[in-house]
Amino acid sequence: MEKVESRAEVPVTLTINGETRTALAESRTLLAYFIRENLELTGTHVGCDTTSCGACTVLVDGVPVKSCTMLAVQADGHVVETVEGLDKDGVLHPLQQAFWDNHGLQCGFCTPGMLMTSLALLRKNPNVTEDVVRHAISGNLCRCTGYVNIVKSVIEAGQKMALEEV
Repeated sequence: MEKVESRAEVPVTLTINGETRTALAESRTLLAYFIRENLELTGTHVGCDTTSCGACTVLVDGVPVKSCTMLAVQADGHVVETVEGLDKDGVLHPLQQAFWDNHGLQCGFCTPGMLMTSLALLRKNPNVTEDVVRHAISGNLCRCTGYVNIVKSVIEAGQKMALEEV
């Protein structure tokens, strides 16, 4: 009879969308799958597992990270933000509203990653140009929109966010 090794799970504690959560994960579990399966937050999409598409982008300590290439154990003790944390009390974040108003999404698969990447950009500087936005989202692929309305959405959201900070 062959001996089957059990895979040890370790506790991973992180603050996700403002809430401290702990769940068990194998040491080899990718953050994207930990978020989706262990924490049951399915807004983070997995499109490629190779960092090519950016659909899995989340913010870790405010920095965009492709969660398909980060281990869950590496996020232990850190602050993670996902698309589920954008709206507040049922009110869309200005970035979400701008995507809605400007038709910045079609199928919606890339949208969570686009939103999180754009959020990090706008937090640093809400007064962005088309070139700055295009450079920032260059690691996120969209197969539907052609990016025109995504860029327009990010610029509009930045203008709204700049006004809110005043």
